[in-house]
Amino acid sequence: MPSGITPESPVQSDPSAAGSAASERRSLDRSLLSGIAWTGTVKWGTQVISWATTLLVARLLSPADYGIVGMATVVLGVVQLINEFGIGAAIVQRRDMSESTIARVGGFAVALGFVFFAVSLILAPLLAAFFGEPAVAPVVAVLGINFITSSVRTIPFALLMRDLKFRMLAGIEMVEALCLAAGTLAFALAGFGYWSLVLGSVAAKAIGSAVAAAKSPHRIAWPVPFGEISSAVRFGADVVVARLAWYAYSNADYAVVGRLLGKTALGHYSFGWTLASIPVDKIYGLYQRVSGAIFARVQHDKEALARYLIGITEGVALVSLPMSVGLALVADQVVPLVLGERWLGAIGPLRFLALASIVRSLDPLLAQLLISTGHSRQNARTMGAAALLMPVMFIAGSRWGATGVAAAWLIGHPLIVMPQQLRHVLPVAGTTLGRYLLALWPAASGCLVMTAAVMATRALADTRLPAPAALAAAIIAGAVSYAAVILLVHRQRVQRLRDIIRNRG
Repeated sequence: MPSGITPESPVQSDPSAAGSAASERRSLDRSLLSGIAWTGTVKWGTQVISWATTLLVARLLSPADYGIVGMATVVLGVVQLINEFGIGAAIVQRRDMSESTIARVGGFAVALGFVFFAVSLILAPLLAAFFGEPAVAPVVAVLGINFITSSVRTIPFALLMRDLKFRMLAGIEMVEALCLAAGTLAFALAGFGYWSLVLGSVAAKAIGSAVAAAKSPHRIAWPVPFGEISSAVRFGADVVVARLAWYAYSNADYAVVGRLLGKTALGHYSFGWTLASIPVDKIYGLYQRVSGAIFARVQHDKEALARYLIGITEGVALVSLPMSVGLALVADQVVPLVLGERWLGAIGPLRFLALASIVRSLDPLLAQLLISTGHSRQNARTMGAAALLMPVMFIAGSRWGATGVAAAWLIGHPLIVMPQQLRHVLPVAGTTLGRYLLALWPAASGCLVMTAAVMATRALADTRLPAPAALAAAIIAGAVSYAAVILLVHRQRVQRLRDIIRNRG
């Protein structure tokens, strides 16, 4: 019997209501799985194309060309976080927003786009002077056009997401990614140098926005009277504050390592972060958009919120935990084998960052639920606290080098962010900490057995086999032992997941 439904519940006594609820649940299940499938297919497919194009373009351009564009995006990347001002999230969450309000909110978004374009024109000569590179100024000015074209897509993207049209969203992003790859390569072949990267980006963003507006057209209006959209703007402001706070503490570790420990330590730390973040980035990219729209759809149904929170958490954990723990277990084999002896300093940071990525893969889902259910301020407060406290922990950890800074992630993030997020999320979803932790048990139990298997295999293989063979043996032992626990010990949960995938609900 699903949790929250008792024999006396009206849902049980009304067969037609129960049938309607079951049908809606199956429909949302299909939307969730279809959205993840389409998002994953497009992201991985376009990623392959992007990698191939990048390699080709890199042979045509110089490192200095990439450096100029990199200088231009230092500040613009931060501005991009606040460009949309959380307007899209407000539309997805507030499903009862009237057509006129949506139009005015869209007008506010476009007005912001022009404001930030003007800001980019002001920043252009300042950045050029700061870097001592005159070519940066026109690059910043042209890239600022993206603020305008991005604002045009705010309403179409939000409406598509609100209506769970993930296939269409994935299609639009695929068109944009293909245009970016083709345009950048074409400009590079034509001899445009660093302008290839700039013009390819601007053209692709414009085409993507045009396609989005054509697929989900909606009028925009001047954002007055402001009172009609003020609540949506305040909601968006909370989302922006959370984004900026997240950006601040997520990049504070790089600043601490670079400033206090030097470029060599930062190189070791940077590699560890990049490798440890692969599971987080790929998994988060799959569920982030889809889960937010699903949470918004069922925001007034605590049973459904709990069901999706627990289900997605369990699914994420099943993938992220073994990847993160496994990487930590073989870090000292991977680094010297792949990069060589001069990168041995990356082993310590990689181990701690890999383990810390477990929490980093779970936390975004909690933030997503808070935002999608209208509790964006609570999320902003948690991110603000992390922005104040995490840099202090990074500085304290730097006494033990880059490894100490990485350890601060493993200690600080679970203690500062997760308890606060769970304190807000669990009541909103109408569930308990015990039920949440139980969702992590299949992956956690599998990782315990996997750890024992890898350590036993390494004890036998490290001194008897060549390094590549020993690494392969450890990976195989870990994968087989983890799969055995999941398939044998947690067979019922695997069956339930398979039934959901088969649309049995």
